[in-house]
Amino acid sequence: MSKNILYVFFTLAIFLSCSADKTDSPQTGDITVVADESFENVTRVLKDRYMLFYPKTKINLKIKKENEALQDLLKGNARVIVMSRDLTADEKTAFKQKFKSEIEPARFAADGLVFIVSKASTLENVSVDEIKRRLLDGKNSLIFDGSNSANTSFIAKRLGIAPNDLQYSTLTSNEDIITQINKYPNSIGVVGFNALSRPHNTESKMFRESVKILPITDANGKSVTISPQTMKNNTYPFTRVLYFITNEAYFGLGNGFIRFSCSQPGQIIVKKQGLQPFYIIPREVKISE
Repeated sequence: MSKNILYVFFTLAIFLSCSADKTDSPQTGDITVVADESFENVTRVLKDRYMLFYPKTKINLKIKKENEALQDLLKGNARVIVMSRDLTADEKTAFKQKFKSEIEPARFAADGLVFIVSKASTLENVSVDEIKRRLLDGKNSLIFDGSNSANTSFIAKRLGIAPNDLQYSTLTSNEDIITQINKYPNSIGVVGFNALSRPHNTESKMFRESVKILPITDANGKSVTISPQTMKNNTYPFTRVLYFITNEAYFGLGNGFIRFSCSQPGQIIVKKQGLQPFYIIPREVKISE
């Protein structure tokens, strides 16, 4: 066999090998999705249900802080991430330079921050101003799930406080805050709603029964409790939108999973998790005699 023919075969083998890197599809493949712990429940159910529909797919869910998730996406260690905060101009530029495209967020749910206290606490509600005051008074009376989490990033932007100026205590997770808040009668725990929202989940029901969820009062003294409806009409002051970002430049498993999550089957799952679906449209049925 001539050297020229060998060269052709060698080149073709390299081409086929490189092409094989992108042979995953919405029905087959193996990818990593990264989400903050505050969004773990809804993300896990969405990916589990997707894999039931498409048994030849494998979606590996990793739980990391939002900033770490974004770094994984930029480094190519994750195909899809879940975010709640807006990206900075520098982050958007880094994405565009790396992947030669603009970021296209795929919104799929409304979530929110929940403020909880011990059942024995005398607090019955809390105002936005009171929350801001507690974050700046040096007493560290609010408890978050660590620093640089989705919850601390969101509240810093919502209240117009520089992240480095926030003063608070920490426990390792939303679950730890819920299960240990009774040890801290003078503190307020701050957790993602998804940790408590699943209406038919035994663990979530136990969590809801073990703590007191504080309504938020406005300047006129009107109280608003978090619910799918108050998130939908944006009357709950600490509502946030969850969205996916992918670095996948073709319609593979990452984009297939995102499309599923934003379509009616995925949005029904979001609703069953106790969150507010972003896209689902109520249907009116007219019955005529």
